Amino acid sequence: MVAGGADLCRALRASPHPAWRQAHSGARGHLKSEYDAVVIGAGHNGLVAAAYLQRLGVNTVVFERRHVIGGAAVTEEIIPGFKFSRASYLLSLLRPQIYRDLELKKHGLRLHLRNPYSFTPMLEEGTVGKVPRSLLLGTDMAENQKQIAQFSQKDVQAFPRYEEFMNRLASAIDPLLDTAPVDVGAFQRGSLLQRLKLLPTLKPLLQAGLTLGAQLPQYYQVLTAPIMKVLDHWFESEPLKATLATDAVIGAMTSPHTPGSGYVLLHHVMGGLEGTPGAWGYVQGGMGALSDAIAHSATAHGASVFTDKMVARVQVSKEGRVQGVVLQDGTEVKSKVVLSNASPQITFLKLTPQEWLPEEFVGRIAQLDTQSPVTKINVAVNRLPSFLAMPNAPGDQPLPHHQCSIHLNCEDTNLLHQAFEDARAGLPSHRPLIELCIPSSLDPTLAPPGCHVLSLFTQYTPYVLAGGKAWDKQETDKYADKVFDCIEAYAPGFKGSVVGRDILTPPDLERIFGLPGGNIFHCAMSLDQLYFARPLPLHSSYRCPLPGLYLCGSGAHPGGGVMGAAGRNAAHTVFGDLKSI
Repeated sequence: MVAGGADLCRALRASPHPAWRQAHSGARGHLKSEYDAVVIGAGHNGLVAAAYLQRLGVNTVVFERRHVIGGAAVTEEIIPGFKFSRASYLLSLLRPQIYRDLELKKHGLRLHLRNPYSFTPMLEEGTVGKVPRSLLLGTDMAENQKQIAQFSQKDVQAFPRYEEFMNRLASAIDPLLDTAPVDVGAFQRGSLLQRLKLLPTLKPLLQAGLTLGAQLPQYYQVLTAPIMKVLDHWFESEPLKATLATDAVIGAMTSPHTPGSGYVLLHHVMGGLEGTPGAWGYVQGGMGALSDAIAHSATAHGASVFTDKMVARVQVSKEGRVQGVVLQDGTEVKSKVVLSNASPQITFLKLTPQEWLPEEFVGRIAQLDTQSPVTKINVAVNRLPSFLAMPNAPGDQPLPHHQCSIHLNCEDTNLLHQAFEDARAGLPSHRPLIELCIPSSLDPTLAPPGCHVLSLFTQYTPYVLAGGKAWDKQETDKYADKVFDCIEAYAPGFKGSVVGRDILTPPDLERIFGLPGGNIFHCAMSLDQLYFARPLPLHSSYRCPLPGLYLCGSGAHPGGGVMGAAGRNAAHTVFGDLKSI
């Protein structure tokens, strides 16, 4: 794509197949006609569900329609020699229980924790001869305060109190992630004895209330108010507010001024890695290595995982209970239960025979909010970007800010709001929000020596362009060129370093990864689609109106992000139900 690219590509060796594909290639010839459980889709949640079920003695098989496992948590070599986390690209939310229970470290998972974790460079017109300012945040509070002092002394004092406030809310919500939501329908319909048995499910909610205590009204506002109302209460400097606001809108078709955007922020601060709260990191070998480790854990205990096996439909007995699946090639596989890691829309509108689902249920599934603002761009470069606000050192070695989430066009909250307004009008943002990550800055296995892979998580881009126009190559390239122009303004010379790029608009994310509307969470993480309303009110316990069919993906509680909680919770629900059959 640029001068020198051909020479570079000629020097690259063909990469070996992932270890999982090598170790289990023979499994293709050993498909049985019957299992205890079938999992549709080898995304990380589906693999987690399979691993838990198999450990519990439930003979489980996973069918993946693509040639590679992982769903959105996948590593692909799109450009020779460059390995990309093609969709999801960072890890933090993975539940620590899953990390321990499935022995993921034993099965090859290696992590690179980032510190610092956030870098917001500024353009600052009129500063000729001066290095523009930037905001660099990490785990050292004293260093964070020094950075914030460039913009506001008031915010220096407020930041530690804000962090403590948000961490308390995250710790209160944390137990809710690891259990099924309160089954409101069962409370309504069940006998007195059944209701008494359900009382323990209220414990996490009560714990959350006790943790928040007298500050509950303030925390309620975080969950329901526009994030700007919350941030304006705490801070005055735009670079700090805009940097924090990016986590409130990332992956969501919302503005910082949209009510309820605060929960998305919380969803991005309640993680941690290897005992470090709030830590984010890169998976060595890309996100697909996480999926490989989970698959290794599952298959080590006897589970079967097949790629290039697309499920065409769920089979239902004449008594109205799931009895297995039919693959696209016509193969019938019997099972007692079926767990779907696919989105609610694919599960219920495409894979399940409609006559076995209530009409109202089907209608409400079709109306789920799946709007997505995301276009993911994966870029191969032959040198590190050098930012005006923090130029590269001699030798072009990675500096601390290169390992961060680098926020571009994010020095002012008005920029975020205007980018949203563009998309709401059917236009790709004129000055898009860009989260730029360079995982090869910590994991050199991803690119040839001296080269790097860049992950550009950009928004806002509508699913359908103004006037009902669909994305075509011209529009896609035009938008990517705009993104590259923006990066060039912050890091001159960037465009000349590009070897190749892979552009995934919302329709591309839907087509390749099965993400409805391109939504990375399967459906919006809005308050009307969370907890006991995810995916629908009265249908949030992983069970479905069709007995024997379960959701185990991001469309179920607790939602999106690479956390695995939906898969783990669904597996325990299924196991409990199987014991009662």
